[in-house]
Amino acid sequence: MQPPSTIGQLVALVLLLLPGLTYQFLRERWRGPVAAEAQLPERILRAITASVALNGVYAVAAGPALVEAWRKAERSGVSALAAEHPRTLGLWVLLLFLGVPAAAAAAVSYRERRRARSVYRPVPTAWDYAFGTRAGSGARFVRARLKDGTWVGGWFGTRSYASGYPQEADLYLQVSYRMGADGSFGPRVESTDGIYLRMADLDLVELVNAPEGNRNDSAG
Repeated sequence: MQPPSTIGQLVALVLLLLPGLTYQFLRERWRGPVAAEAQLPERILRAITASVALNGVYAVAAGPALVEAWRKAERSGVSALAAEHPRTLGLWVLLLFLGVPAAAAAAVSYRERRRARSVYRPVPTAWDYAFGTRAGSGARFVRARLKDGTWVGGWFGTRSYASGYPQEADLYLQVSYRMGADGSFGPRVESTDGIYLRMADLDLVELVNAPEGNRNDSAG
């Protein structure tokens, strides 16, 4: 198989593959990653297979019209065709390369979700879920145990920060507290501007809800 040697052949190749790429991207987005598609070659192969299937459907449903449109584009040029019928061309592009693949991906994903035993959530890590997207996430006390057994803790408020995927998990707490040997909170550490924690240095992180009267940054 020879690579495309002209711009027209390259455009044709892209158009043939684009429906499957759209389908595969949206399937992964809505369904989530699976072990069978962990490798890039496997994902590309599935995208090509989807393109073949979708292009076959297009050929059966509107083959003569598509062939005539392609011949006209070859005779007059794609730019001339776009200038003559911009809305029609745009509608066909949206329908064939985005609309139909998206509808197919949505239908297959919906069917699989109804049969699945587990639910996929697009949050990449539990760390992102705990410090950013879960219901009720917000200001709270945080205590963590270092790998040598030492407890550290502080207040996670509006000036605090938790890293997000794909960065390495770390945490800045705007207020630091003295901690007991059993992980209990002691008095606030004065004359500091917070504490920085790296998940790589910890073996336990616990989120502790503040009392109702302290659920604001006045606790920190």
